[in-house]
This record gives sequence, C-alpha cells and structure tokens, in this order.
Amino acid sequence: MASTTELVECLRATLDNNPNNRMAAELKLAEYLALPDAGLALSSLTVAQDAEMSLRQMTSIMLRKYVLERWSPYFHTFKGSAPSVQVKSQIRSAVFHGLSDPDRKIRTLCAHTLSSIASSDWPDEYPDLLTSLIGLISSGSPESVHGAMQVFTEFIKSELTEDQILPVLRELLPVLLAILGAPGVSTPALTRARTVSVFRQCVTALYMVKGQHPQSVKEAIATILPVWLEAFKVLLSTDPQADIANAQDWDTLAIRIQVFKTLDTIHTSFPRALTPYLNSYLTISLSHLQSLYGTFSQYYLSSNESAPRSSENEAIELPQLICPIFDFAGAVTRGGKSKGWFDNQNLPALIASVFNFLQMTNEDEENWANNPNAFVAQEDDDTQPYSVRIAGFDLLACLIDQAQVQTTAAFQSTIREVITASQQARDAGRPDWWRPLEAALAAVGSQSEAVQDCVEEEQDEGRPKPIDIEYLLSDVVPTVLGLSEFPFLQGRGFVFASQYSQLLPAQLAGQYLEAAIQVKISAVRAIHNFFQGGDASALSPFAPRIAKDLGPFLLVTSDDTLSLVLETLSAVLQVDKGSWLTIELANSLVLAILEVWTKNNKDPIFLSIVDNIFTSLAASTAEGVYQAVVKQALPNLCQAMAAAPLSEALITGVAEGGLGDGFFGVLAPGLFKCLGEAEDRDVLQNGISCLTLVIRKDCGQLLAWSDDKRSGLDYVLALIAKSLENPDESGGLVIGELIIHLLRNVGESVLPSLVIPFAFLINNQRDTVLDLLESMNVQGRSGLEILIHTWCENAETFQGFWPARISTLALCQLYVSERPSLQNLMVKGDIIVKADTQNVIMTRSRTKISPHEFTSIPFPVKAMKLLLHDVQSGGEAATFTAQAGSDAAGVYDVDSDDGDEDWAEEDGAKPRDEFEYLSELIGPKGMAFDNDDVLEEDDDEDLKNDVVSTMDMQAHLLSFFRECAARNTGNFSAVVDQMSAEEMLVVRQVVSTQ
Repeated sequence: MASTTELVECLRATLDNNPNNRMAAELKLAEYLALPDAGLALSSLTVAQDAEMSLRQMTSIMLRKYVLERWSPYFHTFKGSAPSVQVKSQIRSAVFHGLSDPDRKIRTLCAHTLSSIASSDWPDEYPDLLTSLIGLISSGSPESVHGAMQVFTEFIKSELTEDQILPVLRELLPVLLAILGAPGVSTPALTRARTVSVFRQCVTALYMVKGQHPQSVKEAIATILPVWLEAFKVLLSTDPQADIANAQDWDTLAIRIQVFKTLDTIHTSFPRALTPYLNSYLTISLSHLQSLYGTFSQYYLSSNESAPRSSENEAIELPQLICPIFDFAGAVTRGGKSKGWFDNQNLPALIASVFNFLQMTNEDEENWANNPNAFVAQEDDDTQPYSVRIAGFDLLACLIDQAQVQTTAAFQSTIREVITASQQARDAGRPDWWRPLEAALAAVGSQSEAVQDCVEEEQDEGRPKPIDIEYLLSDVVPTVLGLSEFPFLQGRGFVFASQYSQLLPAQLAGQYLEAAIQVKISAVRAIHNFFQGGDASALSPFAPRIAKDLGPFLLVTSDDTLSLVLETLSAVLQVDKGSWLTIELANSLVLAILEVWTKNNKDPIFLSIVDNIFTSLAASTAEGVYQAVVKQALPNLCQAMAAAPLSEALITGVAEGGLGDGFFGVLAPGLFKCLGEAEDRDVLQNGISCLTLVIRKDCGQLLAWSDDKRSGLDYVLALIAKSLENPDESGGLVIGELIIHLLRNVGESVLPSLVIPFAFLINNQRDTVLDLLESMNVQGRSGLEILIHTWCENAETFQGFWPARISTLALCQLYVSERPSLQNLMVKGDIIVKADTQNVIMTRSRTKISPHEFTSIPFPVKAMKLLLHDVQSGGEAATFTAQAGSDAAGVYDVDSDDGDEDWAEEDGAKPRDEFEYLSELIGPKGMAFDNDDVLEEDDDEDLKNDVVSTMDMQAHLLSFFRECAARNTGNFSAVVDQMSAEEMLVVRQVVSTQ
C-alpha cells in the first residue's frame, strides 16, 4: 500500500524533463493504480483544498483514467482489480463533493468522472444520484449549479431509459426554469445558458420516447413547452445590443445562442407546440439581426479588433448566434406555417439582413488569400465547416423555394441598394467598400437556378421580370472585372457571370472570356461554368488560349484548386471534340497531365478526371494529335502497373482499326508483365479491360505481336487460365467479356475453358465440340461432365444480355442432341426443404451448421427446367422481370401458393409497375437495373447487331417446346413427368397454345 506522499511524488515525476525519469514514474504509477486504495487516495487528493491546483488537476485526470480501467467490467478498457462496494461509495461521495469546488476546472473534471461512474453504477449501485444532483442544482450555489449542470448534460443524453425520462424531467425542469429566470450575480449568465442547453437535451429525450409513451409525452409537452416558450420570449425581447455594448465579456450572448438552438430543436421535434409563437419569434429573429449587424461589422469586417471572450476565458463569437438564427428562420420557412409574416415588409428586411451578414470577414479574407483551396472548397464542397455565409445561403434557398417571386423581387431591390451604397462608400475612400457588393453578388449567384426559373416563368405568363439580371451582367459586373486590387470582388464578378451564362449574349460571353484569360486562377471557376453549358460556336475560338493558360496551373496547384483546374481543362477539351488542338499544345498538356498523375496516382478522384482528359485528347479529330498523344504518353504509362486505366483512356475514343502502327508493340510488354505478376484485383481488372479494348479496336495488332517467348494470343490464353484458377469470382466479370470479343474477332483458334465460350461453340458446331469434350479425361471425369456440372450450377447467374441468350440457345442444342452421355448425367436439382429450416431465414452461420441440400436430377430434366424458366421470363434468360401486359405472360403465369391471392393493389396499380419504377430509380442511366436489354453504349456496341441479340427468343423457345413434344425428342414426355406440378402445368399450356 503506497502513501499519499508517494503518490504525489510519482505524479510530479511524470512531468520530469528527463525522459528516463518520466518513463519510470509512469510505470510506477500504473502499478499504483492496481492497488485496492488507489482510487480513494486519488479522489481525496482531487478535492483537497490545501493541495496545489496543478497537482489537483493532474490527480483528477488520473482519477478518471482509474475509473475507466479499474472501476467495473462495464468499461471496455477494464483491467481488473475493481474496488470494493464501500470504497466505491467513498470515491463517489468525494467526486460528487468536487462538483461544488471553487475552481471551475476541478468542477468540470469531477463532472466528467462522475458521468463515467454513473454510466456504470446508476441506478442499481447509485440510486440516489438524480436526487442528489437536483438538490445540488436547487442549492443556489453558482459553483454547485455549474458542476451539476455539466453532469446532467451528458446524463440525459445517454443514460436515461424510456421509462426513466418522464419522471426525471418532472422533477428537473421546474428547477432549471427557476435558475433561468434568476439573473444577477447569484446566477451567472453562463450557468443560465447551461440550463437552456440541458432543457434542449430534455426536449430531444422526450421526442425519442414519443413512440413508446405518446399520451404521457403529449401531456408533458402541453404543460412544459408553453412555460418555457414564454420565458424565452421574455429573455429575447430585450435588445441584444444592450448585453454586449461596453461589456467586458459576452456571457449573456450564450443564453441567446442556446435559446435559438433550442427553438430550432423544438420546431423539429414538436412543431405544433411552437406554431402559435412563430410570428413572434420571427420578429425577434429579424430584430436581433438588425441590432447585431453594427457589432458584427465592428469586430469581423472593419477592423482586426478581437471580440470579448467569456468570463471563463472561452470564445463566444457573434457567428455562433447568427447561424442558429438563420437555421431557425430557415426551418420555419420550410414548415410553411408563417406565410403571413412574409407578406409585408418583413421579407425584404430579412433578405437585406442576410445580405449584410454574408460579407467576407477578415478571417475569410486572410484564409482565402493564403489558401485558394479554401475559397474553392467553400464555393463547391457541402462538407465544409458550417459558417454564417453557408447558413445564409441555406436560408435564401428556403425563402426562394417558398416565395419565389417575392424573394426574387426582394433580391432586386436589395442588390440595387447595395450597388448604390457601395459606390458611395468607394467615392468616400472607404477601403472595405467592395465587401457588400461581393456578398450581394454571391447571394444572388447562389440561387441562380431558382432565379432563372422564376424569371422565365414570369415572362411566359406575360408578367414583368422580378429581377433584371441582364442589367447586372451588362452594367455592374463588367466594372469590377478589371479591379485586380480587389481580387475577391473581381473573382466574384466572373463567377456571377458564369452562373448566369445562359442569359449572356454570345458577344458578351466572349468579352468575359477574354477578360478571364487575363485574370488567371480567380476566373478558373467562371471558365469552368461557361464551358459546361455554353454554346460551342462561341467558346471554340477561346479554347486554345484557355487550354494553353490552364496548363501551367496544373503544376502549381493542389487539392481542390487542382481538381477545379483539371475539371475545367476536361470541359474545354470536349468543345468541338478537340478539333482546335495542335500537336504542340497536345504534347504540352500531356506532359503536364502526366506530372499531375505521378503526384496523385493514389487519389481515385484525380485519376477519374485525368482519365477523362486522356480520353478527350485521344478522341481529338485534329490531324496528328492522337499519334502525338500516344507517342508522348504511352511509354510513360507502360512503366507503371497502375496506369492501365489511363492506357485504356487512350484507346476508348479511337475507331476500330485506328490504334496506329506500333501502339500495341509499346503497350504489350508492360501490360503482359503487369498482368502476369499482379495479384491485386483492381490492377488485374483494369489490365484485362485495357486488353479487351485492344481486341475490339485493333485485334490485328494483338495477333501480329510476339516477343522472344510467346505470341500475343498465347499471353491472352495464359491470362484466361490464371483468371479461371483465381478463387475471386469478380475476375469473371471482366474476363468473360474479353473471351467473347476474342472469339468474335479471332474465330475458332481459341477454345477457352469457360461456359459461355463453349456455349457459343456448341450453338455453332455442336457435334464437333461435344465429341471433343467426351474424349477428354480430367481426373476420371470427361470434359463434357465437368462442363455440364459447371453450366447447370451457374446458368441462372450469367451476366449480360448476349451471354444469357447464347446459353439458352446452347441448352436447346444439347437437349436435342440426344447424346447417351447426357441422358443419364446427374446434376444439381432443386433445394431440399427440411423441417428444421422451413420458414427460417438462413444466415451464413446457420448455413454453416445446416448447409443447403439439393436433389440430383438427370441433365435433360435440368435443361428443361432452365429453358422453361426462360419462357416464363419472356424469353430473356437472367431477366426476372415478368413481361406484364403480354399475352404470353398471361398464359404461362401460375397461381402462387403463398396465400396472397386476394391481395389488392391500391389505386389499381400493378405490382410489376411498382417494381419497374423502383428499378428505374436505382438502375444505370434511368433504366431498370435488371434490364439485360441495356447494352453498354461503348463496350457492347458491336454485339447489338449480332443475330443472337436480334432474334425473337420467345418465339424460338415456344417452337422448341412444341416440336419436342410433337416428336417426343429426348423422351420428352418422360422428362416432363419428372418436373414439379407447377412446371408441368406451364409445359402443357405452352405446347397446347398456338
């Protein structure tokens, strides 16, 4: 057992400058914490008033570490040696006493420790905690109230159960309200602010249990909220300027901050209770904004003077109040319950106040001047830290969404006033005259889509435009484009013009682009927006100069700014398909892009943009550009294993047979070396995709190439073999496409060991292929047996339209072949439903314990089952959407036995229609995700006209079944007798219907 003196010496030694002494002390302290009385000694020292404050603070930190490691197995960091029940009680008592300590830091540290103890012990081992805390809050001692309040903040949030919340709140809330309504020296403003914060947690807790206790929560809300809402009105009715004018601290602002945050929470959780008060609170919000703007301008816009801090030396910033006001006003606007409040002059006044607070602060100006990435991210990235500017944009969006014409008209009047005031301030020599104008342009620009829609709708109805954007573009913005001494206003002018580029005449757009070329990075965003949706004929003359000027920025920018430059270059290169490119310009761009790729080849976002740029360069119609790009880029890309996607980009935009002499000769050594050595799935898939494109675009180069060891075709076959041996199923998604295109382009010289290629061959040369397979012997089994087993197990999972169809056709060929080797070949049939697994969801763990079992059936029966499924699916294998509305679907639909025959769709909707709508939402390019008719526009263009793709598969299958029945092919009647009752019914309907 160590003494308190030894503990103190050990704690002090942990701060020793000598690392050896410090390490020895930490090891000794760890041993000390394992002793039975360590926690008691730490708690006693924490609350000892005669000890040094630094030592007490260090001890209280160590006490919390002790609780987390030694208190209870409840904590995942528990290391054993828990104290006895009596010792725990003594420690809890000491820590609770620390909540009333005269020192604020000790109170806070004790509150954190007690919260941890409560999470483990309450209510079973610490039943009187809540009563004690409420008593502490009611004591009238500022220190005690402060300490207890910090415990309650965490306690209500995480520890109370549904059944405990309501009884606790009935006792706690009246006490909190009494503290909130008791201003003066006895109750500091920060303590009153904490009561509001705890009340907000209570509201959230009530909302969370509303579903379990609806009536009790309804009664609580009806009695509690009106009292608090009236109290909030009283608190907010005073002028906020009086709280902060000539004040040494801004503690009273903390109350208003917490009140507006709480109002937003109430509006989200219990909006009906707040409805009668909405107009009053909106008026209060507007009054606050108008009153506080002068102080905001003084501390955040006009000077570098620091705002006062709190009495606890913590920052209380004015934006912390402005943002909740904006949030609350936006939430009320979205709710639509106070439309009358906006009908008079309140809306223009609110918008004018928002414009004021959108001005760039001194901090914004400093950050964006030193780091352009921050400016780019602030404009583009929704994940940026919340700020007054972002909150203001959100509020404007809510206003224009609810009252489009009125808000747009208010934009017009407000920006006109700002233009006049800014000009007057500029004439008076005020250095910050540009801030309001930049903010106004940013505000109107942030809602450009909604504003343009409003203007268009009003003009279509024959009414006057609510805002004159053309005036701003022709008379206001051009005057700021040359103000290089005010770069943020200048850049804002370019961005604003690009946001409304659709309203710009072609000649005026040219003037903006001409100026933008001179302004460089501050106008990159504007150029990006112009080229995204502008007229190609107006943009094409500027494209060469802009591309040339963007090149150097690729080498000196990074992060968000580099991403913007890359995206802008990509947009520029797509104008007129790059017909304006020269060989010299293309070479310079390739060199710059390669350097960007070298520095950022681990970033998937950068790689995707670079990939698009190389595709655009390779697709240029300018003479000699493609050859120059390949010559410059390909050798560098081939040196890196990860460069396959970029090599692929050089191929994508090229027509068949147009890779250029020697292209594959440069690419092949590095590509085959990469594919032969790589184990990474992504690298393999990228390389195979690149090789597939070569086969499609210029297969002759592959067939003609060879090195000292093997031919190009040999390397492809080795790659296929490697992919087949790989247990990773994802490899088959790309290797199958390679084989299909290889078969189509090189003929019958390749016989890969995959089902779909064999299906292709069987459909075209059935007897030859089957003879060959029957003659093969692999570990006692014929090649045909191995193929058929694999086929039957995977037939329903083939990916793609063409592969599924070729499988269906080949199954027909196999059945009509009537080969003896196939008649008695047993394959996997239907799943066996056992009593212990019936109506049970089979998870992975259950499947391991009780794996699925299947019947064994002859291959002809399995083939018929698969083909019959295709008939029911409308003739499209691997497509499970029924052909609703077609006669065939009606004929072959079998009643379900799930007991839902009487289910009625609401409003007469058909089940298929609903599912089809869902798949349209989640499928690629707006198409159903399971629609195999959707062939990739680029990858499978050459399959669309294939006879397999164009034939009427449904008619083919119907004819097949009827002919087999008529001739009893393959003993058809006996095969059908081995199928299920439902399947037999469908077969009879098929063969009997003409």
